[in-house]
Amino acid sequence: MLASTVAKFLDNSSHGEDSFLIRDLGGGQFLDAVMDGVTGHGGEEASNSLVEALKTAEIGSPDDVATILEEMNDEFFQVGGGRFLLTTVSAALFLDGHMYVLSAGDSPVYIMNGDSIQQLTGRIGGFLHVGVAKAVGASETLSNLAKLDFTVEPGTRVVLATDGVSDNVQTNELAEMVQSASDPEDASQRVNSTIAGRLEEGHIPEQLGRRFRHDDRTAIFRFFEAG
Repeated sequence: MLASTVAKFLDNSSHGEDSFLIRDLGGGQFLDAVMDGVTGHGGEEASNSLVEALKTAEIGSPDDVATILEEMNDEFFQVGGGRFLLTTVSAALFLDGHMYVLSAGDSPVYIMNGDSIQQLTGRIGGFLHVGVAKAVGASETLSNLAKLDFTVEPGTRVVLATDGVSDNVQTNELAEMVQSASDPEDASQRVNSTIAGRLEEGHIPEQLGRRFRHDDRTAIFRFFEAG
């Protein structure tokens, strides 16, 4: 039996278009998700609408999540024609010891076990993972929706983030802060404080381009342990 604890931060002071969902499905099951609305393209409305859809829907499988994303994509595209009502989404569904990740767009998901870190979605080296779907609402069909699953073990740590986080913190820095944290709240405070400090200074590591990238930032941190 696995148990988990969770923490998050949300700073929407740049554009007001990030959203998140932490939903308890009962029985130790849950759904976590982050959304990053596309600036200037109805992003706030799209990300909030997607949260509401995932919050209220009947969810018992990853297929249920995929169906919701596809239905919202159809709705957004019909109204916005691929130019309005656009948002990324990365969702992590935990059921019966398995984590199912579904993602469209460039919001990264990181999995950490021991000293290892694996980035499952988002951009790597400036490029999106091969086959990842465009933002929800950008295409007539939500083709290439990223779908991954893995077994969760005691000690596994999962981070979902928007690119306001990943554009200003290197993956190895994120891993060090999360893996050395005592709990999810500690990890959340470390990462958010690091980004806030870089915002004040106006620069980031050379590997990320040196100049701070102003954007909303959201992250969810979930730590697993034996129940």
